[in-house]
Amino acid sequence: MTDYIVMFPADNEAERAAASEADRQATFDTDYEFGQLLAARGGAVTGGAGLTHSSRARTIKRGPRSNVLVTEGPYAESAEQLSGFFIVTCDEYDALVEAAQVLVRAHPVVEIRPVAEF
Repeated sequence: MTDYIVMFPADNEAERAAASEADRQATFDTDYEFGQLLAARGGAVTGGAGLTHSSRARTIKRGPRSNVLVTEGPYAESAEQLSGFFIVTCDEYDALVEAAQVLVRAHPVVEIRPVAEF
C-alpha cells in the first residue's frame, strides 16, 4: 500500500478557536466519516493530528553563511497555515481522492500528497 498525507492548509485558526462545541463535533464527525469511507475502499487512516496555535510556531531555517535563523511564527510568505493532517494508506489513489471529498464539508481546502519512501 502507498502512504499519503492528507493536509488541511486553509482552516482559519481564529474561527476554529471560536467554534461552538456543536461545530467542533461536526468536524470530528466529518473526519470520522472520511475514515469510514476510506476503509470501505480498502484504505486506512494510520495517524494524524490537529495543529493549533500557529502564533506559537517557530521557523528554523538556514541563513546566510549557513547560520541558523529562528523566527517567531510561520514563514511570512505563507498565506495559509497548516491546521492538521491525516496519514493514510491506500492502494488506489482515486479511491482516496473520492473519500477525501467529504472533508471539504469541515475543511475549506484538502491537499493530498504521496509520502516519499526511503
